[in-house]
Amino acid sequence: MIQPSVSLIAVTLAALTPAAAAAQQAGTPAVASEPATDGGAEAPTIVVTGGQTRTAVELPGTEMQKILPGVSPLKAIQTLPGVLYITADPWGNNEQNAQLFIHGFAANQLGYTMDGIPLGDQSYGNYNGLSPQRAVISENVSRVIVATGAGDLATASNSNLGGTVETYSSNPLAVPGIQAAQTVGSYDTSRTFVRVDTGTFGGNNTAYVSGVRQRARAWDFNGIQGGWQANAKFVHDDSIGKLTLYFDYNDMTQPNEDATTFFKPSAGGTASAVQLYTPYTKPFFYPDFNGYRGNYLSTLGNSPAAQGGNYRNYYSDAQRTDYLAYGRYDARLTPNATWSNTAYYHHNDGVGVVAGPLGQSIATAQPYLDPAYATLPTNCRFSANNNGVRPSACTALTADQAAAAGAALVTATGGSGLITRTTEYRIDRWGVISALDVELGAHKIELGGWFEHNSTTQWRRWYAVDVNNPGNSTPYIRPLEVAQPLFTQYQGEATIEQLQLHLQDSWQALDRLLIQAGFKTSAQWATGRYPVQPRAGSLSGLAGGLPEGRIDTLRWFLPAVGATFDVNGHEQLYANAQKNLRQYQAYLAGGGGPWFTGSQAAFNAFAQSGRPESSWTYEAGVRSRRELGGGVTLNAQVNYYHVDFQDRLLAISTNPGGIAGGAITGGTSILVNVGNVKTDGVDAAFTLRAGRIFSLYNATSYNLSKYQRDYTSTASGIGAATDTCIGGYLVTGGIVPTCGKQLPGIPKWMNKTVATLSLGPVETQVIGDYVGARFATFSNDVRVPSYFLASLRIAARVPDDILPLRKTELALNVTNLADRKGQSTLSIGSATNNYSAYPIPPRQWFLTLSAAY
Repeated sequence: MIQPSVSLIAVTLAALTPAAAAAQQAGTPAVASEPATDGGAEAPTIVVTGGQTRTAVELPGTEMQKILPGVSPLKAIQTLPGVLYITADPWGNNEQNAQLFIHGFAANQLGYTMDGIPLGDQSYGNYNGLSPQRAVISENVSRVIVATGAGDLATASNSNLGGTVETYSSNPLAVPGIQAAQTVGSYDTSRTFVRVDTGTFGGNNTAYVSGVRQRARAWDFNGIQGGWQANAKFVHDDSIGKLTLYFDYNDMTQPNEDATTFFKPSAGGTASAVQLYTPYTKPFFYPDFNGYRGNYLSTLGNSPAAQGGNYRNYYSDAQRTDYLAYGRYDARLTPNATWSNTAYYHHNDGVGVVAGPLGQSIATAQPYLDPAYATLPTNCRFSANNNGVRPSACTALTADQAAAAGAALVTATGGSGLITRTTEYRIDRWGVISALDVELGAHKIELGGWFEHNSTTQWRRWYAVDVNNPGNSTPYIRPLEVAQPLFTQYQGEATIEQLQLHLQDSWQALDRLLIQAGFKTSAQWATGRYPVQPRAGSLSGLAGGLPEGRIDTLRWFLPAVGATFDVNGHEQLYANAQKNLRQYQAYLAGGGGPWFTGSQAAFNAFAQSGRPESSWTYEAGVRSRRELGGGVTLNAQVNYYHVDFQDRLLAISTNPGGIAGGAITGGTSILVNVGNVKTDGVDAAFTLRAGRIFSLYNATSYNLSKYQRDYTSTASGIGAATDTCIGGYLVTGGIVPTCGKQLPGIPKWMNKTVATLSLGPVETQVIGDYVGARFATFSNDVRVPSYFLASLRIAARVPDDILPLRKTELALNVTNLADRKGQSTLSIGSATNNYSAYPIPPRQWFLTLSAAY
């Protein structure tokens, strides 16, 4: 008989008794709960590693696989209160267009770990980590814990300004066995998963090895999402301590989507024809090379002028290879003291690739490929999508001379009218994590630290697309493997060292009262340099070379305090306050960090006067568990939070351009502090369960995040926060009117519903996801409509007496059940003029057969 679906949220049952509350404090990242082996699980709990005075919600791995077999941990937590995660593929694996918000904070303002190992800030051009789905196979995830307010002090992260997402891998099983699953479905999907457990051997040893292969076609073009991943884990556990060894290998290719740019007509004006061209999708042409050249591009590599920035590329993709390993030993020093030590290593090499019209990138390519570039007057150089076209102000070139120069540039790039750009990545980082837990009477003291050394490099390279050998221009081959680059525009190298220390005391002051207090430090020493500088003119707005230098950011006291009070054995009150800091991004291939500002002087000024983002998070709430009789239970929680977010950083582009959809940027940016944000919000969630037959989960979230200042966007004093609010919606005198406006991209209202019905061997689950209207501009003058998506799962368990297997199950998953169209991920535009959005993927179905032996 199929076990009933577990609730996605429930109160901490044990925590409602003081003795058990103290026992719960012993959990550390070194200990991960095990997935159920019978298809079900105990009700998940609101858990916070090392404490219970803040809000954290746990999602078991068994529930993840019900959402969709192979789903990424980040996509799965979309069902949790206060979380918005959207991307263009149903598994949530595509990182290029993924967007995550938790309580008003964006993805790169949150913290992420896997078994306590830091995963970086999840930026697409990641320089300090990897995504959770690349760190562990989805089917090997035992649980995901989301702290929606403030993460635990021990979390190894330098970006957790808001909450944290902690993913845990399952431990090996004590009984030998094989697990396997095969998924097929829409757009030629095929996912194969196999895991082999050794069971207990050699006394106290267990281990498993597993692998997965996934292949699926993109839903609107001929791009293949695919790759291989392998995990291995070994555990030796005895009375002295516990040794854990873990290894992950991941090699993946993700075809990217292109966003559509939407323009807002200026006041009193009308949109141009280019601004009116806003297709729902912009599918790539690959592999129709001849069709792209002959029917879409001009002979000089220019895209159709009427499409403006919404032109189509030939292809774009992300290729990533990761090796991640750690070893951890939890030494049981005494019955009341445990010392955990972890060492880890991560290597990544990857490449982001886009092949598109030469004309769209001519401003970058011309300084390298045109021998006459240096002697040409500025007003005679080609502009975007005008390769070979003489600018109207140019008198030094005739139209025929300009056309001949444009044809020469086509020849120099392979004769096809296309050009390929890459951002190539390397990460080598290692670190150590140590934590000592000691119980002294009513006190539980935790002392620990994290140190990481990271060496990272990014190359911006450009490659020819040979008209006679288009097979080398494919999203499944790294360009450097088959050709030498035409030129390396720039190369950035960074060395980053992190140190984080924490001290925390959990004091059982009274039978019903637990008080927690502590602090952490956050220190970063970062140096950036450019062994290859861009040639003059290839990055618009750049005064001289890209800046180099070192920034040390040291904050030695970031406090946290909280309390939990058991009211009556059914209800529990809690409150918490915590200060957090986000260290500067030492990414050297784009905006967002100090090392990609427009000049050395701008960098020096920011290094002297810039401030890292910081926040104070306050939260309070009540948890409840009630037996309503007749086997019906109700678990509920209501949580209020307030955030003071200070010194918000914004990378303001001086002159953006190039291939659309964020794939290529032609301009640099200025990094500035542009004021503060205040957030108030409420999460309310409940699970109603009727025995093993029916459960209903619902979570409603409200978030109001408002800017507290306008900022300026003029060339002089760019980015400076103003002291007053001018109101209105239009940019006036260089002032962007953000004061009092809601943060764009973040809905005020969200609602999540999961209803599960189990009747004999058949289980049906329906998930509803409502995302409220979102503003798409900083000044809130454009709003994207709300949407509601539903998904369905029907699963049937095959009785064990029919097949000589256990846990044999056939499951059908359908995503976007109503085939709803709309805008998912938003990319906020400059000032109030435009924004970009990705489409909602259509309805898709997947059939999975899983079994264990």
